Amino acid sequence: MSAEKGPNFLEEIIAEDVKNGKHGGRVLTRFPPEPNGYLHIGHSKSICLNFGLAQQFGGSTNLRFDDTNPEKEETEYVESIKADIRWLGFEWANEFYASDYFPRLYDFAVRLIRAGLAYVDDSSAAEIAAMKGTPTTAGTDSPYRERSVEENLGLFERMKNGEFSDGEKVLRAKIDMASPNMHFRDPILYRIKHTAHHRTGNTWCIYPMYDFAHGQSDAIEQITHSICTLEFEVHRPLYEWFIEKLELFPSRQYEFARLNLNYTVMSKRKLLQLVQEGHVKGWDDPRMPTISALRRRGYTPESIRHFAERVGVARRENIIDVGLLEFCVREDLNKRATRVMAVLEPLKLVIENYPAGQVEMLPTENNTEAEGAGTREIPFSGELYIERDDFMEEPEKKFFRLAPGKMVRLKSAYIVECTGFEKDGQGNITLVRARYVPESKSGHDQSGLQVKGVIHWVSAAHAIPAEVRLYDRLFRVEDPSSEEGDFKDYINPDSLHTITAAMLEPSLREARPGQYFQFMRKGYFVPDTESTAAHPVFNRTVGLKDAWTKGKG
Repeated sequence: MSAEKGPNFLEEIIAEDVKNGKHGGRVLTRFPPEPNGYLHIGHSKSICLNFGLAQQFGGSTNLRFDDTNPEKEETEYVESIKADIRWLGFEWANEFYASDYFPRLYDFAVRLIRAGLAYVDDSSAAEIAAMKGTPTTAGTDSPYRERSVEENLGLFERMKNGEFSDGEKVLRAKIDMASPNMHFRDPILYRIKHTAHHRTGNTWCIYPMYDFAHGQSDAIEQITHSICTLEFEVHRPLYEWFIEKLELFPSRQYEFARLNLNYTVMSKRKLLQLVQEGHVKGWDDPRMPTISALRRRGYTPESIRHFAERVGVARRENIIDVGLLEFCVREDLNKRATRVMAVLEPLKLVIENYPAGQVEMLPTENNTEAEGAGTREIPFSGELYIERDDFMEEPEKKFFRLAPGKMVRLKSAYIVECTGFEKDGQGNITLVRARYVPESKSGHDQSGLQVKGVIHWVSAAHAIPAEVRLYDRLFRVEDPSSEEGDFKDYINPDSLHTITAAMLEPSLREARPGQYFQFMRKGYFVPDTESTAAHPVFNRTVGLKDAWTKGKG
């Protein structure tokens, strides 16, 4: 995965295990998302790591949905997660759900009760929190801690049978209320939730906590390397305690630093707020950091995998500059995107000496960076659209585009010289006039003229009107979650600029999502999922250069 940098610590651990024949030299990882939202760019690192490490060592990866919290989980999220993983280029060996194991997890809990290692507690959530103590002071025992095995078994079965209301009772492990690890202070194993589950319906009204479901699920599947982010490091001793006491397959957990990206938020709770409160137009809004949003914006799976590789695997948390992600997609799109003509702010250019009614089909290369990309033909006529900022009435000293008396080359076409322009009553330039040099045709230039400027254009008679959406950072500060007040106060009001009357070359009429284009001189673009032949819509993926960093300087 990271040959240029040498093996990372996880590769070293797995290589040593394989060499020593641990688990028979077998490698089985898992990716265990909770289906309570869409996956984001941070998850992509975990996906690439779990699937990539397994592939590297000849193993495989399970996809297991951690669906133990029915109030927040939906089948929609399950399907989106599967689509994202496949889009990134990975396929799982088995598809499992924590809910598959509900009967076995219940049996595990009964085994702990019989061993005197779990009890039913009638205390409220606030009372249990108070009993926990603090990191520097020991907790206090629950008054229900010494219930008999028989009483606990009876109460736990009645909990399963739905005889108690939500929050009336919980099942707790009996470990050590004075442990320096707060997770060992009689953690909750089961809580009552009379809520329908997206897969099991109303079969269950008690649901296991993450710490009780996760390690045992790994053990049931005989996962050899359970790779988690660093926030689960303090949970590892409890993970191992359950496996030891239940005498299960000895799955082992390893932790790495999660991916944090600046100018966004990565909390599913906060992303859900953005969606539900209408700050964005859904989970796949191209300003969101979700994988589905990045796909819609025009990011390629290769660019995201490359980004995950460049970020690397570390043991310490850090914040990655979103500019690196943009660099990766820019680098990838440069090799694959078709170069096309698109005028975002159109200004009419009339070539006075071009034969009336004549249309030429001019050849232009699809991508000089891609071998075998080929060429296509684009129509050229006497009336064109050029970018409004490619003309200046009173040009600055280093302005090498079109101006009165100045010459410029039209990309893949001819050299033209501006002969005049027209304005409306408000002083706005509405039309530019020019003369072309017939001998200056690109590829056959016999004019001997030398011009410094080259601008793009589209034929007015053949142009396709289109909507173009220019996206920027969703937040105007690097770490909105650490700022004072509500993180939503720092949303960038200019994160979306919509152009409703761009003019595109006709080859783009049938463009569809999943096709990548470079709008010459403007950036990389992709058709939006809402785009149709009747109403084309394009999203800017990223600019040609990193204008953001320059702007901050």
